Amino acid sequence: MKNMLADKSVKAFLQETASDAPVPGGGSIAAMSGATSAALTAMVANLTIGKKKYETVEESMKGIHQRVTQSQNQLIELIDEDAESFNGVMACFKMPKETDEEKAERKEAIQQATKIAAQVPLKIAETVMGLMDDIETVVKSGNSNAVTDGAVAAMMARTAVLSALYNVKINLGGIKDEAYVEEMTQKVKELEEVAQTREKAILEQVKLD
Repeated sequence: MKNMLADKSVKAFLQETASDAPVPGGGSIAAMSGATSAALTAMVANLTIGKKKYETVEESMKGIHQRVTQSQNQLIELIDEDAESFNGVMACFKMPKETDEEKAERKEAIQQATKIAAQVPLKIAETVMGLMDDIETVVKSGNSNAVTDGAVAAMMARTAVLSALYNVKINLGGIKDEAYVEEMTQKVKELEEVAQTREKAILEQVKLD
């Protein structure tokens, strides 16, 4: 199961997404969008490294490349982790419910699995938010010929964060633990606000004239 979705070709992945199968869904797409953002950021860093014009920022760009590549790999893993968390919830719904004990066990299993299904897209959102500083740096200081690639990285990052958070919210709707829901809802709100603010600030630094 590990990396089953992530190992597919782009064409096969999109065909499976478009099918009547419930996964990959929005969470996996959010993770893929985040990984794409990380890849674009790495590209801008790579296009800056080794250029005489940018030798003063070369070490910075090398650090960025290393960090965002690690994030890209994490997000690739999260493509499948999100799908697995959804499958985990569905498996709990199939548990027996003939006796009161079975009903109680099934109910608790569903609650725990749904919490995991909310935590995974939150992890996706948090991982992608971690890209924003490096995206801003490559837009400000990276190879100016690739500044629009950095801008697209920012837009993909914002989209990935907001997309992942929608998946958090839909899972929170099925969780009965009010304290847990309140804590997660606050995290969602903060991440939504920061993602949009950071994207706006980064795009404002893109000068094309």
